[in-house]
Amino acid sequence: MSEQATSEQVQHVIDRVKEAGYQAHVTRGEERTIVAAVGSGGRRHELEALAAAAGVAEVVPIAQPFKLVSRQANPHRTVVNVGGVPIGDGSFAVIAGPCSVESREQLFSTAHAIKAAGATLLRGGAYKPRTSPYEFQGLGVEALRLLREVRETTGLPVVTEVMATEDVDLICEHADMLQVGARNMQNFSLLRRLALAEKPVLLKRGPSASVKEWLLAAEYLLAGGNRNVVLCERGIKTFETETRNTLDLASIALARELSHLPVIADPSHGTGRRSLIAPMSRAAAALGADGLIVEVHPCPERALSDGAQSLDFAGFRDVMNGLAQPLRETMRKENLEGPIIGGDARLGLNQLDQR
Repeated sequence: MSEQATSEQVQHVIDRVKEAGYQAHVTRGEERTIVAAVGSGGRRHELEALAAAAGVAEVVPIAQPFKLVSRQANPHRTVVNVGGVPIGDGSFAVIAGPCSVESREQLFSTAHAIKAAGATLLRGGAYKPRTSPYEFQGLGVEALRLLREVRETTGLPVVTEVMATEDVDLICEHADMLQVGARNMQNFSLLRRLALAEKPVLLKRGPSASVKEWLLAAEYLLAGGNRNVVLCERGIKTFETETRNTLDLASIALARELSHLPVIADPSHGTGRRSLIAPMSRAAAALGADGLIVEVHPCPERALSDGAQSLDFAGFRDVMNGLAQPLRETMRKENLEGPIIGGDARLGLNQLDQR
């Protein structure tokens, strides 16, 4: 729509889009409004005719198969608010915590340690999808109760994984953000259900998924009504055997180029090696990622899951300390100012330098 378009003219276009057999998704910016016509089987010629309607600046076909996720549908970067912590606003969000919630002591000690180091959100698995049926599967409801308790104590918003549609309502009662794991990236029943949830979603890329498939999975969420989506690159399967996965840094830059959604990196799963988490975290920060999700455990060698890729508290502090320089360069290139670690406990560059 043109900058001078009135609300009546915008509504007229919305009505005409629906009459043509499409869904109308509206993005209202500071200067202009975009009405995206999404769907199949509609009458395309009626959309093209809207170029002559009052208030319409131009009619532009969206070339990408992912329509609502595309930068064409929304040229402004989306900011997702997770329990008061923004992701995608130019600051750097750090989600940290154990792979699995194992006990109250383990969870609380980890939460206090990561908050002191500058993390802004707490991760912790209640339901764990494991390769073997004989491995630890998570504490379930007990873990959810502990996560809610630690959130009330520390103020850290909680991120946890959802595996089944029937668990969505229960997890929404305890968590601030619902994670779709890599194995469930194309679980379309789950995506459709989460599209109706009133909680932000962290969508991890599947281990064999292309960037297009990843963004189309996000399209399910936006098309169903949930625009609060954060993308997470967590490594893909390649011929490399020395690492658990290959963290595809190029996909982070590409996803940010193609989409308006925030994109974060998971160097823990992306490498499977504790020694590589710090350099890959710095690399992700340097290329403009919106944040990290990192596994942290009081004693990784005793962890019930993913101990080899978990940091202890000292190791996590080192990772946080190492982020100052790459974030400084990123902010300089993008002409950003202000705090770089998001949330209530925001840290500025000088504070990180002094750690």
